[in-house]
Amino acid sequence: MKKIFFISIAVALLSSACNDKSFLTNEPTSILTTDQVYSSSELAFSVLANLYNGYVDQQTITNWAEFTNFDEAFPSEAGNYWRVQQINYPYNWWSLWNYDYIRNINLFIQNCQASTKLSDGDKTQFIAEARFLRAANYFELVKRMGGVPIITKPLTYDYSGDPTYLQHPRAKESEVYDFILSELDTIKNILPDDASIQDRATKGVCLAMQSRAALYAASIAKYGVNTPSVNLPGGEVGIPASMANAYYEKSRNAALELINSGKYHLYMKHPDDLATNFAALFYDKSNNPEVIFAQNFKLKSGTVEAWTLNNQPRAIAEEAQGGRLNPSLNLALQYEKLDGTYAPFNTDSDYANEGDIFANRDARLAGTFILPGSQFKGQNVDIWAGYILPASNNTIITSNVFGGQAQLPGKNYKEQVVGFSGPIDGLEFSAQTGFYVRKFMDPATGSGQIGTQSEVWWVRYRYAEVLLNIAEDEFELGNNDSAAMYLNQVRLRAGLTIPLTPSEITFDRIVHERRVELAFEGHELFDNKRWRIADKVWNGQQISAQDLFNNIGKASAPNTMIYGMWPYKIYQPGSINDGKWIYKVLKPNEVTAAHNFQLGNYYSQIDQGILSNNSKLVKNPNQ
Repeated sequence: MKKIFFISIAVALLSSACNDKSFLTNEPTSILTTDQVYSSSELAFSVLANLYNGYVDQQTITNWAEFTNFDEAFPSEAGNYWRVQQINYPYNWWSLWNYDYIRNINLFIQNCQASTKLSDGDKTQFIAEARFLRAANYFELVKRMGGVPIITKPLTYDYSGDPTYLQHPRAKESEVYDFILSELDTIKNILPDDASIQDRATKGVCLAMQSRAALYAASIAKYGVNTPSVNLPGGEVGIPASMANAYYEKSRNAALELINSGKYHLYMKHPDDLATNFAALFYDKSNNPEVIFAQNFKLKSGTVEAWTLNNQPRAIAEEAQGGRLNPSLNLALQYEKLDGTYAPFNTDSDYANEGDIFANRDARLAGTFILPGSQFKGQNVDIWAGYILPASNNTIITSNVFGGQAQLPGKNYKEQVVGFSGPIDGLEFSAQTGFYVRKFMDPATGSGQIGTQSEVWWVRYRYAEVLLNIAEDEFELGNNDSAAMYLNQVRLRAGLTIPLTPSEITFDRIVHERRVELAFEGHELFDNKRWRIADKVWNGQQISAQDLFNNIGKASAPNTMIYGMWPYKIYQPGSINDGKWIYKVLKPNEVTAAHNFQLGNYYSQIDQGILSNNSKLVKNPNQ
């Protein structure tokens, strides 16, 4: 009886529910509608913030291994040794076709325009920021793919069975650059002209991006003649040489407008220690006058980065992590002596102090590298490869473990014979080139701990690059006086007090200055591509250390294999040389291949699936 009663109640309730159809029209409580999102400034901004998270970078501090693909650094992690053991770069490397991201931006713009609840001020700013992100993304696309379809409205399939109206051909490469420059021109005066805003779109970053993008277009137009097979007849790849000067002038004008605004300056908070000054400009987030646009991170917010954790010197690692990225000797050699001359490090001499070999060099060397004999976080980094015994035919006594011990002649006990940070050939996480990286490294306590990590930002645009952009523009336009003036501003900050004269400004000088100033900032690959020297620099030929010494400062010299330089402590009791330091140049054993950048690498391969879905697309050349 009781059971029947409960069944009756259930049937009654079910019947009641079925009769009340209102539940079918209830608003969901866990989903926001488009109208709801675009009725609130805060919610609309949260969508915009997510679009900022989609900003594309090739090399960045959140992906350390990408910096080891070329000649800047060695990957001291067994799982990444392949990067110095492969010869060819696959044609699909650096490929990008993220039209889902572009669609999301276009939808955001459309929804903001349609909103009747957002204030006019919010709508205007949000739309301008979205257009900035779209321009930035098209810049990434054209750098990698050449001309691509320019889509500025959200496309929607109508289920008619005929998708051809969704298929768009590739625009000319020049048309994509023109679109980017035009968009930035339109929005730059809408966005805030406020240098204190460094992680959202401003007028400053629009000008900086215009300067960079126009410079890219200009150099492709000028130097494309050197790679005639890297072109397509429809202009999807390649820009006519006749357009070069106009682009150089656009780049110069944008840079000049930013410079003349007086809102940005070179970072100079530590004039008495220029190496620390250069290092600090990348981690100092307090009133930093040089940073124009950066990806920000914040402790205890879920948005931290692990650059310091991954790359801290092992001797002082806060946890058993670090040592993955070892800057190359190839790069170190590029930093001039303070008298402005190029010279290899003198490995024929011995030195009283381990770091003496690096004395009187461009301050950016010690600001970019953690060098043997230096400190990080106030502690010795302990980089040395062993003892060398001149009296025993330069026998080397070392160990294959961090801080390993061995017995030296004449002693009856073991002692440390190699640094706690290496270098040890083949031992991952040790300084296999003899160096660790300093740029973007966070000196704060806890930055090397997994549970803390770092809030140092990733700087995408900064004032020094704008100065280098305009120096290159002026050089290419034949204005060497002006080019020297801008180049010397950057060099003076690095301690190079003897200014370059206008007659000394050459293409090699322009390339050299960008390499040393902008190392580990993601420029080298795309710079070498736009100058059409990538196939010469990474030409697949084995190189020797002597090749590197002979070609310092030469823009297109082959640079296909990574070398290192190790310090040894002299063991010669009774000699004045006992305890001094000498250095040896070597190629890490894991470096077995010479990088080969093929003509088909100048523009990345468009995936076959994309080509199959859109018959209006043409392939890139040499693929």
